[in-house]
Amino acid sequence: MSRIGKSPITIPSGVEVKVDGNVVTVKGTKGELTQELHSSVSASIEDGVLTFTRESDAPENRAKHGLYRALVNNMILGVSEGYKLQLEVVGVGYRASANGQTLELSLGYSHPFVMEIAKEVKVSAESAKGKAPVVTLESMDKQLVGQVAAKIRSLRKPEPYKGKGVRFLGEEIRRKAGKTAAK
Repeated sequence: MSRIGKSPITIPSGVEVKVDGNVVTVKGTKGELTQELHSSVSASIEDGVLTFTRESDAPENRAKHGLYRALVNNMILGVSEGYKLQLEVVGVGYRASANGQTLELSLGYSHPFVMEIAKEVKVSAESAKGKAPVVTLESMDKQLVGQVAAKIRSLRKPEPYKGKGVRFLGEEIRRKAGKTAAK
């Protein structure tokens, strides 16, 4: 069996999980999320423990077994604790400012990027003198917050020579030496 798929999920207090056919609904303090399961995977709740089973040992069913268990576990963690990602904007003259659900980024191009962030994601930007601006994304949906962070990072990926660009907070960029003078 799948190591991830066979491990049960203990439902924390304050989180309500409902299984209706092949649809799992998770409700908590931060909100409500739903996930439709593949027909080969089924979920059941017994004594506050959520378990997943699959119909056969075919390779695609084994893969889906672990996948849906991980997705539902992320939903349970999201509605109880939430997810937070921080992006660092590194570069001379690079700026970030958030106004409501609008994020404005100056990344060294001739024009600023103005992004409308999904309403499920809370965005904030803070700038301190002498430090790179930090954009913080918070949401209960792990997939959505990761997708928004990847979209922001794709606007100016960190380059290996000077390290300028948008990176995750704490991300290590492999640096290159560059050219050296010929003798």
